Amino acid sequence: MKDTERELRKERDPFEIGTSLMDVYVGWVQNDPAGLNRKLAELAGRFHSAWLEEWDRFSGFIYGTGGDGESGQGKFREFVGNYGQLARKFHGVFVNWTREFTAGAPGVDDRTRLRALFWADRILQSVAPANFFWTNPGAVQKFFETEGDSLLRGLENRLADLRKGEFWGRMVDSTAFRIGENLAATPGSVVFRNELMELIQYEPATDETYSVPIVFIQPWVNKYYVFDLCNESSFVRYMTRNGYTVFITSWKNPDSDMAGIRFDDYMLSGALKAVEVAGEICGGRKVHAAGYCIGGTVLASMMAWANRTLHESRVPVVDWTLFSALTDFSEPGELGVFMSEPAIQAIEGLMQKKGYLDKFFISSIFRLLGSESLIWRNSVQNYLYGGRPPRSDMLFWNNDGTRLPEAMCSFYLRKLYLENKLAEKDGISLGGAPIDLGKIRQPLYAVGAQQDHICPWRGTFLTCRLTRCPVRYVLTSEGHITGIVNPPSERSRRKYWAGDYAGENDAETWLSGRDENRGSWWTDWLEWMQERSLPKTAPPAMGSSLYPVLGKSPGKYVLQNGTPEGG
Repeated sequence: MKDTERELRKERDPFEIGTSLMDVYVGWVQNDPAGLNRKLAELAGRFHSAWLEEWDRFSGFIYGTGGDGESGQGKFREFVGNYGQLARKFHGVFVNWTREFTAGAPGVDDRTRLRALFWADRILQSVAPANFFWTNPGAVQKFFETEGDSLLRGLENRLADLRKGEFWGRMVDSTAFRIGENLAATPGSVVFRNELMELIQYEPATDETYSVPIVFIQPWVNKYYVFDLCNESSFVRYMTRNGYTVFITSWKNPDSDMAGIRFDDYMLSGALKAVEVAGEICGGRKVHAAGYCIGGTVLASMMAWANRTLHESRVPVVDWTLFSALTDFSEPGELGVFMSEPAIQAIEGLMQKKGYLDKFFISSIFRLLGSESLIWRNSVQNYLYGGRPPRSDMLFWNNDGTRLPEAMCSFYLRKLYLENKLAEKDGISLGGAPIDLGKIRQPLYAVGAQQDHICPWRGTFLTCRLTRCPVRYVLTSEGHITGIVNPPSERSRRKYWAGDYAGENDAETWLSGRDENRGSWWTDWLEWMQERSLPKTAPPAMGSSLYPVLGKSPGKYVLQNGTPEGG
């Protein structure tokens, strides 16, 4: 009966927000009721101690002796500051207690515990004192300084955002950027286009280039130009300046007509076709292939497929690189909160109406993962302070979302995240062949990011154990985006650890034997690539007779927005 009630709760709560929190409470009630009473008494005691610590700040106002010699407005500001301090202290007490309460709940499985911790943190972040006017002394100060204009502008900002469908609020000033002008602006041409992707070839930046080109297989959850941001942040520009011929995939933004597009199609008509076209344009050469996030996952699948179906001499890739990409999904991090049977059924129900998963849902998931910086910080700045969102090329790209076709998305969530079949030998078949990552023989360079909450670095490290090829693994500081888009700079405080994989059983063991390096890992990758690149020659022509230039970059597909028919 209890299991039936829980299943009914999941139907009404597919992402198990209330269900997981209730399971924590029930775990205490059923397994340690005396412990529950102790925890509640402990919370009351912590609140009492916090109040006593702040008593001196309030006693003067209570007894009429606070703020002596100050104007009425000065006294009021001091009171608001003290009130905000007390609110922050109470909030901090409750946050810490809730985490301890959830982490220590008896009789609760690990997945439920992690899910409860995630949702409890997000709920408590939403009620942080800084998010509210009267408990944010800075917002009150701004109100007085502008004679109320800051709050009026904040209201106007909120209404404008709602009219534009920005429920979570804008996180970037989109007027500052234009695709093809100051973003995705490295000179190049579209040399191939099919129903799924465009392939862009970039113009050479040096008199001679390495004979082996680079092909970037980009994620299709966002647009390709995360590797071609402004000025020195452009990964593409960095590689062309260092003598490489660079190609990159720009994926079509799916609509209802593409509902049946499968993961196989992204592998064969996307990644494999991009590699073949680049190789032909460069005189029949094999290529360096590099995939980011889900682009890395499909590249790994393609490498396994090619090593299964082709003779080693005909595999069109010299070496391959994964940037923050998972092949073993047993450690999906916080994204795993959304990977359960009820959640996936709910997502599939959303896709059935239009044939795709829309931009708003995908964006909401990623913003929840980084809610403190991607939701609440913007909310305070835009609405309480009446300010404008920042001008950031990276945030602009992050906000320029895409859709996911129904068939591909369902397969990806079920077979990879939920069932982890890619990590199994012959666990799935793609392109008519069983996929075994252990078949791959070409050298691998794999990068994980220390603060990545989308592809946790310990999860990316697991690829080393699945393949039988030489692997150089690199751990970079920062997160999923900033850890990868990591240009060299004299002012950089970033760091990385690098070294060959030597059969270590776990990521921590590998890390313990590596030295810390200051700066960007891009220079390490460049050296690794140069060891496997043929001597420099005259650059190849733009396109070829078989694949003529179709137009200038950034092409057509990148300009397709994420909201057809309101989706």
